[in-house]
Amino acid sequence: MFSSRGILSALRRPALWVPLLASLILLLQPVQAQTTLPELQSADPFLAELFQHSGSTGMVVVIVRDNQTWMQSYGQTAPGSHQKPTADSLVRLCSLSKIMTTDVLVKLVADHRVSLSDPLQKYAPANVRVPVLTVRGQSSRPITLLDLATHTAGFPREIAYPSGDSGHFTFPDYSFRWQWLPGYRLRFPPGTAAHYSNIGYDLLGDALSAAAGKPYPQLFAERIAKPLGLRDTTVTPTAGECARLLIAARDGGRCTDTTAAAGSGGIYSTANDMTRWLKYLLDLPGVPVHQDPSATATYVQVTQLRWTQGLARAGAPTGIGLGWIRINQPEDPATIMEKTGGGAGYNTYIALIPGRHIGLFVAATNGRHEGPKFFGGSNDLLSYLAGLTPVLADSTQLASDQHRSTVPMHDAVVHRHHKRQTAHPGVSAGQ
Repeated sequence: MFSSRGILSALRRPALWVPLLASLILLLQPVQAQTTLPELQSADPFLAELFQHSGSTGMVVVIVRDNQTWMQSYGQTAPGSHQKPTADSLVRLCSLSKIMTTDVLVKLVADHRVSLSDPLQKYAPANVRVPVLTVRGQSSRPITLLDLATHTAGFPREIAYPSGDSGHFTFPDYSFRWQWLPGYRLRFPPGTAAHYSNIGYDLLGDALSAAAGKPYPQLFAERIAKPLGLRDTTVTPTAGECARLLIAARDGGRCTDTTAAAGSGGIYSTANDMTRWLKYLLDLPGVPVHQDPSATATYVQVTQLRWTQGLARAGAPTGIGLGWIRINQPEDPATIMEKTGGGAGYNTYIALIPGRHIGLFVAATNGRHEGPKFFGGSNDLLSYLAGLTPVLADSTQLASDQHRSTVPMHDAVVHRHHKRQTAHPGVSAGQ
């Protein structure tokens, strides 16, 4: 033990007490979080197990973080092919197409060609009136482009489906939807609730095309695909690209022109192209341009709405962006901006943690027996790779995908779908 005389003697000699004081300061400092992030390839066993439980036929995954990229594939290109998908395998993005539509929207806003507050009526075809009546009376304001982009316009999810073997994302086309529109009564006044709507995004794509004065496929190529070098991201795939399409065990449909649903779900792409897209979104090196941050901002707080429907496939939303859904509060370091997709034999997902410069893309084709979706598990994987959680839990539990929105759903109106027949402008959906 030290005597008081020994301590006083030591304090008179800096060579002794300075190291002692430094050690004491280090001991009193709070323990810092581990700064070493998990290797991206550590996701492989988790994703392999997630793939097995999902019941998928084939799956491709891309993860980017800072200047790192990791890609992997699982399963087969088609049932019985015994060929593993590659980075150049063509996939359907499904509703991930919507965040490309809003990217075009933000670019046209920056060019002063459109405004988020512009009414849809401004870009409607001649002699077509955009509805202002709701199921409960007159709306106090018109539908705007922002309403379309945030699913708050009052439209249904779908209005019609293709018949026969015409292919997925080929109907309703431009003529049908604009003929249908005037007779529809909105589910709610614009901006008061949120109901996921594919038809809303097709109308948004039409509006952007009208504002730019050119067909949407041309607009998309000029503003997104060509500047980013996305070689296989298109709505008009070539025969060579179609030969590379991942085929589902069921509900796949044929590879064809999907211009009719370009705004909502018709885009095809590859893991290689989506790598560039993720880097573009996250302002990472490796691409010539980067996205305007306003494209991934939150524009509607869920607490401001009466109810939401169809927005909680990957977790309970706290905010709605331009096609994007925010999970967790903005001050939370684990805040995720995400977009889910599905249909035509596919499930797709993109998720970002912008504050950690990390993002993930997944596309999987349906198997013969559908298992749990991978949205929730992907979120947990992303948080782990971002260094926000110390361990990665069992994927069989994370894949359960039982998330539901906590926002109460009041006054929801169920509307019947139109059949693919001649549209009747005077008849609204649901009547």
